[in-house]
Amino acid sequence: MSAIDTVWVLLGAALVFIMQAGFAMVETGFTRAKNAGNICMKNLMDFVCGTIVYWLIGFGIMYGATELIPGIMGMPSVAASADTDWTSLIFQTVFCATAATIVSGAMAERTKFKSYLVYSIIISAVIYPISGHWIWGGGWLSTLGTPDGLLSGLGAYGFHDFAGSTAVHMVGGLTAFIGAMILGPRIGKYDKNGKPRAIPGHSITLGALGVFLLWFGWFGFNPASSLAVEGLVHNVGRIYVTTNMAAATATLTTMMITWFRYGKPDVSMTLNGSLAGLVAITAGCSTVTVTGSAIIGILAGIAVVFGVEFVDKKLKVDDPVGAVGVHGICGALGTICVGLFAYFDPYTDQDVLTKGSGLGLFYGGGFAQLIVQVIGVLAVAAWVAVSMTIVFKLIKATVGLRVSKEEELEGLDIMEHGLISAYADFSFTRNDFDTDEPEVTGTAPVREAVPVELVTPTEKDAMPVAPDGVKMTKIEILCKQARFDALKNAMFDIGVTGMTVINVLGCGEQHGSPEYYRGVKMEATMLPKVQVSIVVCKVPVRTVIDVAKKTLYTGHIGDGKIFVYDVENVIKVRTGEEGYDALQDAM
Repeated sequence: MSAIDTVWVLLGAALVFIMQAGFAMVETGFTRAKNAGNICMKNLMDFVCGTIVYWLIGFGIMYGATELIPGIMGMPSVAASADTDWTSLIFQTVFCATAATIVSGAMAERTKFKSYLVYSIIISAVIYPISGHWIWGGGWLSTLGTPDGLLSGLGAYGFHDFAGSTAVHMVGGLTAFIGAMILGPRIGKYDKNGKPRAIPGHSITLGALGVFLLWFGWFGFNPASSLAVEGLVHNVGRIYVTTNMAAATATLTTMMITWFRYGKPDVSMTLNGSLAGLVAITAGCSTVTVTGSAIIGILAGIAVVFGVEFVDKKLKVDDPVGAVGVHGICGALGTICVGLFAYFDPYTDQDVLTKGSGLGLFYGGGFAQLIVQVIGVLAVAAWVAVSMTIVFKLIKATVGLRVSKEEELEGLDIMEHGLISAYADFSFTRNDFDTDEPEVTGTAPVREAVPVELVTPTEKDAMPVAPDGVKMTKIEILCKQARFDALKNAMFDIGVTGMTVINVLGCGEQHGSPEYYRGVKMEATMLPKVQVSIVVCKVPVRTVIDVAKKTLYTGHIGDGKIFVYDVENVIKVRTGEEGYDALQDAM
C-alpha cells in the first residue's frame, strides 16, 4: 500500500471512529434523560472492549491467512499480520465497533451494563468476524456464483457488499431485534391491550447532532472502503456522491411520508430517514449510478417508516431509536438492491459490468446477481439469528439480561453508575467541599446589612390584615413561553411590582388533531410552559385576571390557565414586614 493510500485509509478510519459519538448522541437524544450517562458509557465501552477482543480473536477469524474451517472462518488467534498490517487492523476495528454499538439503542433503558459488555464482546470477537470472513475475508459468499465458487454456473460477480450494509449494519440491526425481543419492552411502552404508547426522547437536539456526525462519518465509512485512492479517483468521487444522494432522497422521502400520514413532518423519524439512506447505499455505493443511488434512497425512506411502525405496532418489539428499521431492514434492502442497480465494476475506476459478471437486473444483467445478493442476506441473517439467540438466552439464564423494575423506573444513570444526573445543572447536588461562604444564621452585622426600618410584630399584629378590608391573593398564571415578556410588561403597567417565574412542562391531552411521535399517537402532550406567581393586595385581583386574559389570548389550545388562591399572610424576610406592607415593592 502506497503512502497516499495508507493516509487515505487511516483518514477513513478516523471518520468512522467519530461515528461512535454520532451513535451515542442519537441514542441519548432518543431516550430519556435518566439513562443518558448509561448510554454514553455503553457506547464508549463497546468500542474499548471491541478494540481489544477484535485484535486478540476477531481479526484472525476474519482475515487470518490460515483458515480453521475453509470458507467459513480463519484461525481464531492474534493474527501475525496484526503486527505488520496495522492500517488494515485499525480500519477493520472501527467497522467492528460500529456493528456492536448499533445494538445499544434498541436495548436501551432496561439492559444490565455488565450484560451489555458480555454480548458486545461476543459480537466483536466471534459473530461479526465469522460472517465478515464470508463476505470480505475470502469466504464462501465472496465467490458465490463465480466460476471458482458455489453455484459456479450462475454467472454472477460474487456477493457484493462494498462497505457493509449486511456485514456491519444488518448484523447489528438483526442482533438488536433479537436482543430487544428477548429483553422485552420498557415499562409502560404497551398498554394492557398491547397498544403502543409514545415515549418521546428527551433531546431531539442531541439526536440531530448525532445524525449529522454519522452522516459526516459515512464519508469515511464508504469512500475509504476502496482501500486505495491512487488509480481510483473517479471511483472514490462517485462513492461520495452516491452516499450523499441516497441519504438526501431518503430524508426527503421520510419527511414527506410522515407529513402525509401524521399531519406534520416527524422530526425523529426524518432523522432516522437520513440514516436509512446511508445504510442502504453502503453495499452498492461503488457500483450504482447516481440515479440508482437516488432510487435506493427513496426505497430506504419508505422502508424505514413502515419498518419502524411494523416492529413497534405489529411485532410489539420496543426499539427506542429505530435501530431495527434503520440498520436491519434497510441494510438488507440496500444489499439486495445491488442485484438490481449494479452498473460500475466496484473495484476499478470506471469500468462497466457485463451480463454474467455482476450487471444488475435493471440494466439487462438478468437475475444472477440478484439471486446471489438474496442468498447472502439470508445466510448472514440465519447465522446472526441462531447465534445471537443462543447468546442472549445464555446471558439471561446466567448473569441476567434486564435490570429490575425499580432500577428501570429510577433510571440506569443512578442505579448502574451512581450518577445522579447526566445534566448536573438540572439536578439537586450535594456540596462536599469547604467554601468561604459565611454561615447563614438569620442575623448579620449592622454595617453589612441593607439599611431598612425593621418592623417587630406584636401579638396584636401576628396576623395583619390589609387596610380597608383588602385581602391578599395569590394568582398563578400558566402560559406559553413566547407570551411571557408581553405578560410581564402588562403586569408592570398595572402596578404589579414583583413576580416569581419558573419553567415547567405542561401535560394534557389535546382533543381534535392528534399528535404523533414516530408513528405512535401521543396520549398526552408535554409542552414547555411558564408558571408566573403573583401575590397582590393593592392591585385588584380582577384587574390582574382581565389583563392576563387579554395579553395571553390567541384562541388556540394552550393559551394557558389562571389560578386564584387566598393568602393568609406574607412576610418579607429582609425587613420583617408582614401583610400589606410586605407587598409594596419588588420581591
